[in-house]
Amino acid sequence: MLRLTNIKIPVNTEITQNILIKKAAKILKLSPDKIKNVSVSKKSIDSRDKKAVLYVLSVDAELFEKNLEKRCLALKNVSEIKYTNYEVVKKSSSSRPVVIGFGPAGMLCALVLSKAGLKPIVFERGGKVEKRQKDIESFFKTGILNTNSNVQFGEGGAGTFSDGKLTTGTKDKRQSYVLSEFVKAGAPKEILYLAKPHIGTDKLIPMVKNIRKQIEELGGEIFFEHKLEDIIIKNGKLSQLVIKNNNEIFSICADYAVLAIGHSARDTFEMLLKKPVVISPKPFSVGVRIEHNQQMINKSQYGDFDQYLPAADYKLAVHLKNGRSVYTFCMCPGGYVVAAVSEKNCLVTNGMSFYLRDGVNANSALLVGVYPSDFLSDDPLGGVSFQRKLENKAYIAGGGGYCAPVQMVDDILNDRKSSKFYDIKPTYRPNTAFSDMREIFPDYIYESLKMGIAEMDKKINGFAYGGAVLTAVESRSSSPVRIERNDELCSAVKGLYPCGEGCGYAGGIVSAAVDGIKCAEAIIERI
Repeated sequence: MLRLTNIKIPVNTEITQNILIKKAAKILKLSPDKIKNVSVSKKSIDSRDKKAVLYVLSVDAELFEKNLEKRCLALKNVSEIKYTNYEVVKKSSSSRPVVIGFGPAGMLCALVLSKAGLKPIVFERGGKVEKRQKDIESFFKTGILNTNSNVQFGEGGAGTFSDGKLTTGTKDKRQSYVLSEFVKAGAPKEILYLAKPHIGTDKLIPMVKNIRKQIEELGGEIFFEHKLEDIIIKNGKLSQLVIKNNNEIFSICADYAVLAIGHSARDTFEMLLKKPVVISPKPFSVGVRIEHNQQMINKSQYGDFDQYLPAADYKLAVHLKNGRSVYTFCMCPGGYVVAAVSEKNCLVTNGMSFYLRDGVNANSALLVGVYPSDFLSDDPLGGVSFQRKLENKAYIAGGGGYCAPVQMVDDILNDRKSSKFYDIKPTYRPNTAFSDMREIFPDYIYESLKMGIAEMDKKINGFAYGGAVLTAVESRSSSPVRIERNDELCSAVKGLYPCGEGCGYAGGIVSAAVDGIKCAEAIIERI
């Protein structure tokens, strides 16, 4: 098999097998009848020239005659495909590893441990995804919060209700394994080749159920609505885990436990702070969600070719004169701003899209980087306190009842409280309240948001449109802590493995899943 790169096709052209074979034949300097088969291995959009928007493809080609391959490899944009299959090492042990948390990190960790024959036990504080979905919808309608079953907690983790974007900066070999497992569980096959793959919340829900079933079929056990309350340590080693299920508390012996607890498990951070583990504060980002009209974003990104393409996304970053950076994150084309609350009297937002991304609005986090020096505390959990303070101010600014404070871009740029919507209506539920972001953010964040919007308008014409809606507060972009671990991925407590985004080792679904696999491998090797 040969991989052919940098194949360009106008986006208003249907990509057929016949066209791909002709393109491949031209690159390989062969007649089309010499090519047995072609398939797309990567697909992206080049929209830099708005008069000629292109698909850029990588294509895998198989030839009828193998003796032609050597000559073809000398040609430009042609390389040999070297397949590397991920294989799980089989082990047997009377000691069953435990996984705490069933988000992307915990899920893939448990899956690999199951495939290794180790029959892991998983404890997840939230409910099964079916129940979780009902709890979240009830909260969106009524404002009645279940603190253990919400957008942050439950089967699939926070990623289940945030579009399922799979873009990642990691080049880890395990990445392709993660994507292939997702496809086996029901994710769209195009995530294997799209440059910016996403699954969509509606397709993530059945996917995580299928991964759960696979783990159980391999002998793993998953207990929902079971929360880690404490860990028992003897002679520097993990001995037992204390678990709470409703009003019942019990302990379980454990030689190995993976902490895939997510970035919002603040009560677990507080418990661990009393143990001989090392917790360090880390930088993260806070800000708002910004909503625009999706058609405006499409036109800005694709020009007159928008009719041929799916809903457009964007990724922006600017460095300001005040030394701060402002950037967009978790952009959701055709999406919705959702209440990502997990604690009472706090207000947190996130974004999500369904697979089709066919909503009227586009939304993205608009974030300002903050650092431990901003926390004004030497407490390892200073970042958590910083988040809580902003979230509580947002709750108060919204008037309670988990109504989100909103402000129009025109009003923030002119330092005034909003009093009306323009043509863009917020998608947040259960409700919103007009506000002034100065009631929530310290001056350096507020001013950075203003300057960032103005600078980003130079990159996307219309970004600073006055009717665009800002919804506060986005504070859970990443974990505010890192639970330190050594080269063997183990914490200072032997047998306890900090894992994933919550413990400071990932920044999204794929990187969290990859880290879960790494921790599973560390336990397999140790056993």
